[in-house]
Amino acid sequence: MHIRYVAVLGLSGLLWAGAGVAAQARQDQPSAPAAAQPAEQPADPAPGVPQSPGTVQPPVPAPVGPPVNAAPPPQPAPAQQKPAQLPPPDSPPLVRYIQLAFPTQGDVSVIEPQTYLYYIQTQPSRSSDGVWVPYNEQTVLEDFKRLWGTKFLDNLWIEVKDEPYENGVIGKRIIYNMEERQRVKIVDYTGSKAVDSTKIDEKLKEENVTIRLDSFIDPGLIRQVEGIVRDLLAEKGFQYASVTHEIKSMPGGPKLVHITFVMNEGPKVKIRKVDFEGNTKISDGTLKGELKNNKEQWMFSFITGRGTYQEAKFEEDAELLQEFYRNQGYIAARVGQPQLEVLADSSDGKTRYVELKIPVQEGERYKVGNFAFEGNKVAKAEGLRPLFKLKEGEFYSEKKIRKGLEQARELYGTGGYWEFTGYPDLKPRDIQDPNDPDAKKPEGPIKTKDGFPIVDVTMRMQEGEQYFVNRITFLGNTTTRDNVIRREIRLLENGVFNTEALKFSLKRINQLGYFKPIEASAENPKVEKTPGEKNKVDVTLKFEEQNRNQLTFGAGVSQFEGFFGQLAFQTSNFMGRGESATFSILAGRRAQNYQVAFTEPFLFDRPITAGIDLFKRELRYIFAYTQASSGGNIVFGFPVGNFTRSFINYSLEQVSVKDVNPFYLLPEVINRNPFLQDALLVGQGGKRTISQITPSIVHNTIDNPIFPTQGRRYTATVDFAGIGGNTNFIKPRVEGVWMFKHTNRTSFGVRGQFEYIKPYGSTKTLPIFEKLFLGGEYSVRGYDIRSIGPRDVGTPQQPGTFIVIGGDKSALFNAEYLITIAGPVRLVLFYDAGQVRDTGQSFRWQDWKTSTGAEIRFFMPVLNVPFRLIFAANPQRDGVYDNNLRPAKQFTFKFAVGSTF
Repeated sequence: MHIRYVAVLGLSGLLWAGAGVAAQARQDQPSAPAAAQPAEQPADPAPGVPQSPGTVQPPVPAPVGPPVNAAPPPQPAPAQQKPAQLPPPDSPPLVRYIQLAFPTQGDVSVIEPQTYLYYIQTQPSRSSDGVWVPYNEQTVLEDFKRLWGTKFLDNLWIEVKDEPYENGVIGKRIIYNMEERQRVKIVDYTGSKAVDSTKIDEKLKEENVTIRLDSFIDPGLIRQVEGIVRDLLAEKGFQYASVTHEIKSMPGGPKLVHITFVMNEGPKVKIRKVDFEGNTKISDGTLKGELKNNKEQWMFSFITGRGTYQEAKFEEDAELLQEFYRNQGYIAARVGQPQLEVLADSSDGKTRYVELKIPVQEGERYKVGNFAFEGNKVAKAEGLRPLFKLKEGEFYSEKKIRKGLEQARELYGTGGYWEFTGYPDLKPRDIQDPNDPDAKKPEGPIKTKDGFPIVDVTMRMQEGEQYFVNRITFLGNTTTRDNVIRREIRLLENGVFNTEALKFSLKRINQLGYFKPIEASAENPKVEKTPGEKNKVDVTLKFEEQNRNQLTFGAGVSQFEGFFGQLAFQTSNFMGRGESATFSILAGRRAQNYQVAFTEPFLFDRPITAGIDLFKRELRYIFAYTQASSGGNIVFGFPVGNFTRSFINYSLEQVSVKDVNPFYLLPEVINRNPFLQDALLVGQGGKRTISQITPSIVHNTIDNPIFPTQGRRYTATVDFAGIGGNTNFIKPRVEGVWMFKHTNRTSFGVRGQFEYIKPYGSTKTLPIFEKLFLGGEYSVRGYDIRSIGPRDVGTPQQPGTFIVIGGDKSALFNAEYLITIAGPVRLVLFYDAGQVRDTGQSFRWQDWKTSTGAEIRFFMPVLNVPFRLIFAANPQRDGVYDNNLRPAKQFTFKFAVGSTF
């Protein structure tokens, strides 16, 4: 790290240190061909001195490339060279030669020599042109500073040798000796199975720390990576882990190295016991329940991993403990740093069992005294007080304070006070503020009658200013038109910036299903103050289109259709206008379906739904009958409240029953079921005309139609058949769906449904296709379609055929726990229960048919439907037979599309 002048011919030598000097690259030099190592020389060299004719000017820096052995450029033909000249005899010492040298690396450089010449300001004399450059030590020193400032070098020294011209004028050979820094070619990690390179790379990316290939080695960066890897190992319980690194040279060029980070895990630390010290009011068991990361081992630790000590996450546990204490009124509770007491090591030395001792200072438990507000000018204290569910004389609870602040933030947000914040200022009456010895003594008693100290609570409200909306901008909606989005927005430009209306708008947009769900964050929607405007904000919503077009062409197999061929187009965002359209042709061994449907959700630019559906269908139920129907329906809908719409639907269809299984028509079966013949339309031409009107109302706050995580949906419908046609019945149905978000990756879903049907007027017997059944992936997953319901079971003398004849009322319950695995893939744990009863029968606990298990549900963007692989166990299956009239199996595996609810 030095510059050195070596004197010859009697001149004294100098040694100057220049490490750490910042470089100042020259920007005003014209570029020229690269010089060699040694660089430009005059045409009259001393004997044995290598030549390099031509003028050398610092070129524009070349990109760093592979190792280059810079050889002297080819010499021009002698006929083209100008005759050499000698400098004037009275000339001062002149720069005769400039040479780049890499003596410690075989005189081979990794970086192109032109790059170094760019930073060298000193130029050689050109004897052929009569240009003589005086030698200047200050200029050479500046060259040193610039070269060192590039950070390319580990070592640099400059030698200056005297090589006089023939007429005695002193010439200087300036040799720039450089040792380049090592360059990284390979980085890998060894020594640990618990932490692999993928996890390390993810963590380094999260910490914005990267060792880039083909970059210079940075010792500080290496130490930083070692620390991050060590923390990763600590998170896995390896508190005694060490991380070192090895650097090995690589073939292929000088200064190319392979860095290996070597991890030594040491014993894994397991918590055998957690002990709290200093707690007298709250038991150890209660406090242990508040820990999240550092819990004791238990019997299922080999599955869950519980019991591993995670030092880095103890701060989170400490905050949870303090929060628990504050919620109980212990406002001065503190949790100290834990101590590890080693209990034992495993025989193989891979596990170390410890006792985790956590010091606790509980303090006194306070009750609320005065509760006041300060700083509130917009909202009156009388309006804010009901938001905080803390009453005088109750134990203080920070949870109730946070909940009240959330509601206050919503209240202020509706009025445009976007920057509202607040916090509680606690004044215990029994503690004197040490920073204010002259503080006024509190009014009233210090303790309550039952002996608890009192704390006065003052809510400091910082309301900020009222803001208005300047512009609302949409980005990323390449297919969906702006007006389709804007009609779901409940914010108005130039209106008050209502934060609650913005949340409401996001929920409505997510319900469309046209885009990937928008999770409210600082980046989306982006709210920025309008430049040059006072109290105005610009709102930008970014969207990522989600394919809502389903184009199907091909063949397949399903439980409904069997083997089938299909050509279909279905969309819920036709041409980006938000309209729904369906064109479908399906022909299969068990099903045929021809359908044309269109729905306009905003008729005449008003929130009125209008739709029409024309269809012709035929569906064969195995070992039962074939149902064929043709007709159509029209629907109108209109909003009646937030997320609530009312619909009126009219349908007219002709339905026939054919290919009836002979088992249904056996005399003994008909005798046992006197209405079955009429239900199968025997003697009625096999057809029925059903004209019905169906009013319904739907309240839906489910956040996303494809991947729901939270919200609820209530549906109530009543089918009135008999307005024309030859079949009269009334069929009410109610359904409730509740979704609860558990974590960012998990949620609960519950559905309850009840349905009832009753004929009236001239209709005494319901057609079998209108009777109620359960079973299949949309109701009770482990059973075949329409396999749950009242059956003809025969008598002991005539066992019967076990055929399903259906019922007049059904009850259904579904529960799901949904776990997002990765991207569009979900694991769903489910429990289904249902039963169907007939006229005169009541629901009974022992008649529930249940199914439980798991399914993998993955979304296919091209086909735009969720695909499902279902594994089910059927614990309560007595009396249920599959579509082949065999007893239902205990375990089943099914493939399906869509979702259960």
